[in-house]
Amino acid sequence: MPIPDHGRVRKQQFHDRLGILHHSYLHRKLKERFPAAFNTRWTRRHWLHASLFATLGALLATIVPGFSSQLQPTSLTQATLPLQLPPLTVHSAGAAEGSYWDVVQVERGQTLGQLFEEIGAPAATMHRILENPANREALTRLRPGAEIAFRHDEHGALRGFRFDRSPTERVELDLQGEAIHEKVLERATTTRVAVTSAEIDHSLYAAGRKAGLSPAAIAVMTDDIFKYDIDFKDVQPGDRFSAVVEETWREGELVGTGKILAATFSTDGKTYTGFRYERNGKTEYFTADGRPLKKSFIRMPIPYARLSSTFGSRRHPVLGTMRMHKGVDYAAGTGTPIMAAGDARVAFVGQQRGYGNVVILDHGRGYTTLYAHMSRFGKERKGQQVAQGTVIGYVGSTGLATGPHLHYEFRVNGVHRNPLSVTMPPPEPLKGADLVAFRAATAPALARMESMEKMMFAQADSAKAKKDKRG
Repeated sequence: MPIPDHGRVRKQQFHDRLGILHHSYLHRKLKERFPAAFNTRWTRRHWLHASLFATLGALLATIVPGFSSQLQPTSLTQATLPLQLPPLTVHSAGAAEGSYWDVVQVERGQTLGQLFEEIGAPAATMHRILENPANREALTRLRPGAEIAFRHDEHGALRGFRFDRSPTERVELDLQGEAIHEKVLERATTTRVAVTSAEIDHSLYAAGRKAGLSPAAIAVMTDDIFKYDIDFKDVQPGDRFSAVVEETWREGELVGTGKILAATFSTDGKTYTGFRYERNGKTEYFTADGRPLKKSFIRMPIPYARLSSTFGSRRHPVLGTMRMHKGVDYAAGTGTPIMAAGDARVAFVGQQRGYGNVVILDHGRGYTTLYAHMSRFGKERKGQQVAQGTVIGYVGSTGLATGPHLHYEFRVNGVHRNPLSVTMPPPEPLKGADLVAFRAATAPALARMESMEKMMFAQADSAKAKKDKRG
């Protein structure tokens, strides 16, 4: 029977007791560090929380490695492959093989001859192009910014020419020796209605051009719409105008302004308004209530002429006797155009003793006008209808006259009246169905113009008020 090793037994007992003490110490420390929930019996709520945390941990373990792999640098292999490309050419659509277009823009003061010289094209070719009257009219009136083009072959010889004959027509000429083949290309345009407003700083023309109006559109305002109500020589800085115009656009570019559908002009504390409307195939301008802006008569058959003799009793400059001067005289140079004072029928064309060359117009409703001492007549003949402003003759000194001038008479039912003071008959306003159609046609233009004026002039007045306040 083996003899027990008491030393080893005691050593094992010592290690066992040491382990128990260590376990007891760890258990006490865990109870102190973790919440009571982990030191007591778990409820169903504790198990649900533990499951949720375990699920989130699993998801994070799955997602985070994916992110880390995306952040890792990736080595790419680059390679260069030879690729054969066709040579770069400057061919225009439809151009012959090997040819190219040289496009130039006309600068201020440039002529077609200068452009041909600069491009190295022969002048003889230019003259052959201009033999066509339609081409000559367009090419001798080149405007700055106009685009023309020359087509050259591969040797540099001129083989084609291109220009715009009008906003809607582009002409392309094929030059082959002495022959010229013409092709007209239609260019689509669109018409838009726009509103423009401006305040005059220095002149109406400058303000109109700055607002985008063409010279022709400005002339319509001064010569057709407001010429009876406004003396444009007296326009002052601060006067305002607005216009509803038709604009022509081509390929996204504004190429011109057309008809003025409506306009207003504010001067000397008054605002004048005009609307375009066609009546009986004739274009006229009316007030908002349908009354024609065009007066039945113009006061002066010669614009800006000097009044040299008034209506009434006077000593005749040739006969030397006291006689009734039944009209007024306007001094002007020989050949100055004389206009019809109103729409009329030509009642007489010929000579009348001391009056020399005379034209008499019948305006209806008992009104007639007489024009004397003409150097020559216009193209009108007796019985022909003429419109107001038509040139019916030219200033002269035929008959009993000491110098070139126009003798002008105004008669009502055969009785002479002073043209400078007589009350002119008002034009007939639109009525009935014509007035209804006019209001329907002009309502959109009126709404556009009123909206623009409220916006533009309110801003101008606000800026002026702030400036005055600071001053």
